[in-house]
This record gives sequence, structure tokens and C-alpha cells, in this order.
Amino acid sequence: ILLLFRERNRGSSLFNHLSAVSESIPALGWVAVCQKPGPYVKEMNDAATFYTNRVLKDYKETDRRHVDWVRSYLSIWTEMQSFIKQYHSTGLVWSKSGPIAPPSLYDPPRAPSCPPPPPPPGPPPVFTDDDSKPQAGSVLAQHSELFAQLNQGMDITKGLKHISDDKKTHKNPNLRSQTTPTKTKSPGTVNSPKAAIQKKTPLLELEGKKWRVEYFEQKHDLMIEETELKQVVYVFGCNNSTLQIKGKINSIIIDNCKKLGLVFENVVGIVEIINSKAIQLQVLGTVPTISINKTEGCQVYLSKDSLNCDIVSAKSSEMNILVPQDDEYREFPVPEQFKTVWDGSKLVTEPTEIAG
Repeated sequence: ILLLFRERNRGSSLFNHLSAVSESIPALGWVAVCQKPGPYVKEMNDAATFYTNRVLKDYKETDRRHVDWVRSYLSIWTEMQSFIKQYHSTGLVWSKSGPIAPPSLYDPPRAPSCPPPPPPPGPPPVFTDDDSKPQAGSVLAQHSELFAQLNQGMDITKGLKHISDDKKTHKNPNLRSQTTPTKTKSPGTVNSPKAAIQKKTPLLELEGKKWRVEYFEQKHDLMIEETELKQVVYVFGCNNSTLQIKGKINSIIIDNCKKLGLVFENVVGIVEIINSKAIQLQVLGTVPTISINKTEGCQVYLSKDSLNCDIVSAKSSEMNILVPQDDEYREFPVPEQFKTVWDGSKLVTEPTEIAG
């Protein structure tokens, strides 16, 4: 969501501020990094520094508030690094001697009090004798006249006017050719023009330290060759395409893509897939973390050097991890269903399969 908000505000004077936040906010996921989360936070901090340096360049001599904001924001990640280094250097550790939650936390909520009874009904409406009689021209008066006519029985036809044979169309053929009922033209259905689908221009360019790959269709020879360690790749809105990334980069984000194939060598940060469908990911070198969020269908081909990476998933389905074995790949599905039980002191969650 933060990335989309930033992309929608590319013309804003605070775009560098938004970029610094969006590039470093994944550092909050350090709790899911099992081994050495401190360096991971530092990598996210370095990614933000690229944009905060732009902020300092633009406002150093004009507005000190932006300079103070940069220092305050970067201090969040430096302080977090110090905290992780001191207490969670090898991963998230829970305290074994922490306080026990008070019993009041487990008390069921009180039932809401009954609402007051409804007020008594008001008095019935008062009708005067003048209004009880149907007025002429009213609907009730018309109904009364109709029923009065029906009650006449066979005498109801006495009021009909007699028509001679020369005025009857079935006995006088000349009347048929004189007048014919005119047919009213039914209003023709006006086909509203369909709104033309605007296809956005495909884009593959380096913007600062960020590679932008956007809106490619049926393109299977996309390649990024000249890469650096501090560069990030953002892939957005691509459909039925293939992208290859060579060298070592900081991170990769795949957002709102469908039927996309991605092949890369080395990533020092994180590879994130969000709001996508039918994604194939192949790692040729190493990657510490792969995150899959709100994605339907994702196949991850790991290399022998990346078997120890962390794969974090949320609100996703049809995920498979393929591990190399004897020049082939063995497929392992990622669990989508879980069972949670209370063991007396904590919740225990395990993958499960529901038969039937």
C-alpha cells in the first residue's frame, strides 16, 4: 500500500520523503528473519539513505525542518539495530521470565444491559364525519361508481350506444383501408461507446538507485545487466513476461503482476511479491528472505546456495517451493491451512490438511 501511495504521488515535493519511508519500512519484518536480523535492518536503512541524501541536498539551506526529519527518521533504524544487536542478535528471542498476564485479561466481556422498553403507542387517529364520505373525483369515489355499475348485472349494457352496420369494420371492408393505426417507433437502443482501454507505455529505466520495470505485455526478453549493490528493482503491472536480473542488488519488489517469470542471481535484502498471480521465481545465487503477500499461485525455484533462505507468506495460495536434487527439482507445497490449540499456557499452531 505504501508503495502504491508513493507511485501515485510522484509529482509531490515530498516524493523523496515517501521513497525513503517505502524503501526502509520492510525493516519492520526483522522479526521474521531467523538469522542475524541486524544486518537486514542496516540494508533497509542504507536504501533509505539514498533518498534522505536527496532531501538534505534540497532543503539543507532552505528549511531545517526537513533536515531534522531526516535525522529523526534514520535514528529509528539505527536505534533498532542497537536493540537487535543487544537482545536478538541471532533472531527473535522470547523472555522465559516475563510477567504472567493477569486473570482479568481472560474474563469474558460483560453482557450489555437490556435496553429500556419502547414507549406506549400513540392514540388512534380521529376521523370526522366530513372526511368519511368519498369526495367526487377521488380514487375511492371512482371505485364506488365502478362497483355500482357491476352490480347492475345484465342491465349494464343498457347504457351502451347502438352502432349501425355501415360503421362496423368487419361488415364494411372500405373502412379497413381508410385508416390504420400508426405504430409508434420504439426508441432505438443507443449503444454507448465503450471506454477505450488505455494501455500505459512500458518502461524499463534506472531512476537513481531504483530500476523501474512497468506495464510490459508479452515480453520475454527483459534483462537488467548493469547492477550495483545499493540498487533496487520495482516491477509493476507486467503481464505474461519474463525478466532476468544479473549481478548483486539490494532488493526486488513484484507488485500487481500476472504470469511473470523472474530470474535473478543475488539479492542481499528481500524479494517481495504482492498482489500478483501466477508468478515463477528462480534464484541462481543467494537471497536471505522471500516474502509472498496476497498472491495466487507462486513457484519458487531455489538454488543450492539459497536453501537456507526464509520464506514468509500471508494471505496467499497455491505456493510451491522447488528444491534442487540430483540435477532435478523436487516440489514442496507451502501449507495454507493451520490448526491452533491451547496447550494450557500458550497457543500452538501447526499446519494441517482437512480431508473431505
